[in-house]
Amino acid sequence: MRLHHMQLTLPPGCEADARWFYAGVLGLTEIPKPPELAQREGVWFQLGSIQLHFGVEEASVSSRRHIAIQVDDAEVMRQALQGAGFALDDAIPVDGVRRFYCRDPFGNRTEFLEERSPAGQIELGRGHLPMQACSFDAKLGWNELNTTMM
Repeated sequence: MRLHHMQLTLPPGCEADARWFYAGVLGLTEIPKPPELAQREGVWFQLGSIQLHFGVEEASVSSRRHIAIQVDDAEVMRQALQGAGFALDDAIPVDGVRRFYCRDPFGNRTEFLEERSPAGQIELGRGHLPMQACSFDAKLGWNELNTTMM
């Protein structure tokens, strides 16, 4: 068993904003929906072997639920997000992990994390972007689902 995709939401008419944030700012690749679902609103992206599906729904109350994206360099990602005008929230410190949160333009919460070796050395992946892997929620222990980007 393995995780195939995660469904997040965005308000009606915001697909272009999703493309700007997830493809433009984060560098994810947009993927086509199956023909049977192509008429539905929303947009899909690929992150390693995991797909992010964005369905269209009216805005809901923000919460702590989130996805987590492992990056090679948290500071590079922090600067890219701040440079694009996003507010960031520092996370509670965890030994061996540099992490922070950002809400996408629709209120979905994303944690960005960089795992470091006990000696403080950065463990670099082979991804061509600063992102290499993802997990649904590090607190739930799904880190074993991390996958390296091609």
